[in-house]
Amino acid sequence: MNVHKIALPTPYPIGDVNAFLVKGDALSLFDAGPKTQEAYEALKWSIHEAGYEMKDIEQVILTHHHPDHAGWVDAFPNAEILGHEYVDHWLRKTDEFLSYRYDFYKEQLMLQGVPLHYIEKIVQAKDEIELFGTIPLTKFIQDGDEIPGHPGLKAIYTPGHAQSHLIFLDESSNEVIGGDILLEHVDPNPLVEPPIDLSKKRPKSLVQYHQSLQLLQQLNIRKIYTGHGNDIIRIDQLIENRIAKDKHRSNQVLELLTKPKTVMELTTELYAQVFKSQLGLTLSKTIGYLDCLEQEGKVQLKVVDGVQVYWR
Repeated sequence: MNVHKIALPTPYPIGDVNAFLVKGDALSLFDAGPKTQEAYEALKWSIHEAGYEMKDIEQVILTHHHPDHAGWVDAFPNAEILGHEYVDHWLRKTDEFLSYRYDFYKEQLMLQGVPLHYIEKIVQAKDEIELFGTIPLTKFIQDGDEIPGHPGLKAIYTPGHAQSHLIFLDESSNEVIGGDILLEHVDPNPLVEPPIDLSKKRPKSLVQYHQSLQLLQQLNIRKIYTGHGNDIIRIDQLIENRIAKDKHRSNQVLELLTKPKTVMELTTELYAQVFKSQLGLTLSKTIGYLDCLEQEGKVQLKVVDGVQVYWR
């Protein structure tokens, strides 16, 4: 696989995001950075350095819908835009979808016992929405699809970090363009997100993520081109470390359940120093650990006065 890596600045603590220029029968860009002027200039310069111009890009292919990956789809006048069907909601940003998204998160946060004065701040996310591109997808990619212009490059659906997450496996080299499925120094947080069918049922993101990591192990990958940081070659060991770390953290949550508690109560104990400044992120982590414990039959929950309560 002929891959040219492009690092783009983001406004997020994680730092740069990676995009990948891949030359096959078509010239394709995998991921497009956040919609900031700094990212645009870096993207334009890097594509020029590789010997091309923005107008030469024939396809922009998105690993998932998060704004640090799906911003500059607007920058390529001749490109098809490809990704999971779920990505399209975030690019179109219809009033109907934004209203659904608002209601979904508000309902989930109330179930988690989050005080009302925190909820509005979390659900708005106006600045984040503005970092997305605005051109809708021109083609949907499904699990198992071969990518146009790249024979043997196969899309594999790997939900968890994002409900739209796809990786792209080159079957001849066993290399993968991996988005955020596995990063060298950072745990990709499986975020609470609306489900693909836009119902009220919350996906169990961390459970999904572990299943996607186990699928990745079965593929015997030689190298992952990651969405952030360095390429990864020691894949199995890193996956085992990540799952073990989550299991350890889940057991810490179990130890805190000396009496029935809400997600919010557990989050304030687990993340006492940072929960106020990173409440959405820490709530996602806590509820992920609880989902894993529930799947293992170690905790139960019931709704009391509109709030979910967990106990051993």
